[in-house]
Amino acid sequence: MKNHPDNPKNHPSRQSRIRGCLLGGAVGDALGAPIEFMDIHEIRRRYGPAGVTRFETAYGRKGAITDDTQMTLFTAEGLILSTVRSDYQTAPITAVYHAYLRWLYTQDIDHQTRLVNAHGTCAVIDGILTGHQRLFSRRAPGNTCLGALRSGQMGCMDQPINDSKGCGGVMRVAPIGLADDDVEKAFRLGCEAAAITHGHPTGFLPAGFLAALISGLLSDKPLASALDDATRILVQHANHDETVQAIERAMDLWQRKSPSLENLESLGAGWVAEEALSIGLYCALVAGDDFGKGVLLAVNHSGDSDSTGSIAGNIIGVQCGVERIPAGWLGELEMRALIEEIANDLFDRFV
Repeated sequence: MKNHPDNPKNHPSRQSRIRGCLLGGAVGDALGAPIEFMDIHEIRRRYGPAGVTRFETAYGRKGAITDDTQMTLFTAEGLILSTVRSDYQTAPITAVYHAYLRWLYTQDIDHQTRLVNAHGTCAVIDGILTGHQRLFSRRAPGNTCLGALRSGQMGCMDQPINDSKGCGGVMRVAPIGLADDDVEKAFRLGCEAAAITHGHPTGFLPAGFLAALISGLLSDKPLASALDDATRILVQHANHDETVQAIERAMDLWQRKSPSLENLESLGAGWVAEEALSIGLYCALVAGDDFGKGVLLAVNHSGDSDSTGSIAGNIIGVQCGVERIPAGWLGELEMRALIEEIANDLFDRFV
């Protein structure tokens, strides 16, 4: 049986970890984008026995990001603006909610005026990202995210907006872990951010866990220690059983069986939050400091390949730093410069 994982031997800088987390998530997202809705048999038929091994064409180009990276960037924007606007500083979750409304503004082109009238110009338009026209592109946005944000109500844990536990909450919260060294605060805000659109406890608790895990790794904790800290916080919350069991399945699979696409699929398909977290975590455990190994395993399965690739890329990227991401992938990645800009802004605001 394997021991608990340790961090890679290198100790990247904080800025490298932040850039690695956002860029790593985007790379995993882009690798999974062309195969998100394929089963493993179709993936292998199209791309060979190993499945996808490089960027393939999606949305008209190679290296295209999806709604996962879009919403991750808007999460980061909300956090950044929460430090510079006094009306957000007492309630950063409101800044994140408004950032998600701006993401909705980029998706609901035919209803932009109605959105502005309902929430105001400051909430819906004023920001960093609405000035980037390439974000005004639909990349298979989740129906739960769209529906919850269109409702005009901000979901929260105490007053859930629905009973969804889809992965659309967990796949976007990595920046929260990059913005707070206090893992308990990161856990809480991660849950709150996911609960804006996903009201089931298993829709938001995995998001809190991921935010806390990334917060710990950013502080240069060994992976084993970061996992233990995030789990300790998780089990203090009601209705944690499904999330804990999913994490335990990932750990058990990593310890007992050799990595394979078939073994990976025993963790589920990733369409729901606890499965997406489980797959992403398992692939990060398998990867060690081999970024490519982890994200390629994370995307080549019959499920939500871009979300599981994104989560794995976030975890491996913050653990290993940007230097471990293959330069060829970074060179082809859509909107790389903007992602780096947002990563640098997070570093400047939350260093």
